[in-house]
Amino acid sequence: MVELGVGKNMVRSIRFWSQVSGVVTAGAKGTGHTVTKLGHELLGEHGYDPFLEDIRTLWLVHWNLSTGTDNPLLAWDFLLNRWHEPELVPSIIIRALHKEAVRQDDGLSLVTVDQHWDTFLHTYVPTRGRKGEVQEDNLDSPLTELELILRVGERTVDRSAGRNEPVYAFRREEKPDITPELFVYCLNDFWNKRHPNESTLSFREVAHGHGSPGQILKLPEDDVRARVERLASQTKGLFVYAESANLQQVQRPQIQDGEELFRHIYRYGGEQ
Repeated sequence: MVELGVGKNMVRSIRFWSQVSGVVTAGAKGTGHTVTKLGHELLGEHGYDPFLEDIRTLWLVHWNLSTGTDNPLLAWDFLLNRWHEPELVPSIIIRALHKEAVRQDDGLSLVTVDQHWDTFLHTYVPTRGRKGEVQEDNLDSPLTELELILRVGERTVDRSAGRNEPVYAFRREEKPDITPELFVYCLNDFWNKRHPNESTLSFREVAHGHGSPGQILKLPEDDVRARVERLASQTKGLFVYAESANLQQVQRPQIQDGEELFRHIYRYGGEQ
């Protein structure tokens, strides 16, 4: 609180988001927190991107927020993986999230769920400024630069009162700023978290599986297919895509070092 000049609640917030973004990890009870290897390599004094100026870093932060398995964030886990409607309508989303919280026995009130949705939304949608404009003096999340969620219109909530609500949608299109090295890192991380004992994954799992690159990054199926078809040449055989009349799968002959694949993002990916 003294060093950063912020209040107690802000300290808690910084600690929470630092953990879920993979920058710090909690030690044993009462021993405090330590910076992770990723945190040091990314944000350290000689880190790859200490000021979050590279959009690939923002995609990495998004990936870490969205793929936790021990205690996943409700809105991220549900909306990125299990929301299959074409639009994100706030009033409908809040009811669906509350229903999911009840199913998980989280004990979250409707008000708290509303706050979860609002936090999720404004992680990716600016609260001020014109569309696509991120101003220096606002307090929007850095991840708004990803334009993962777009406002696509509005709908009437109460016709008699003339009350409308905005309608949003995920940007489901090719994303060239997700470089091949970044995609490979995410694929490998997904593999280690969700299928650590498997040497092959079906194409469908990579494109549509829970916590997969296709789902979390909102890549269209054709783009995922094009990416996996190039895996063998791009990774020198560390990952291989095999396709036959009735079989489409990605092969990983050996467990890969995630730390080295992380370094490849910045060594070989080129500036964005």
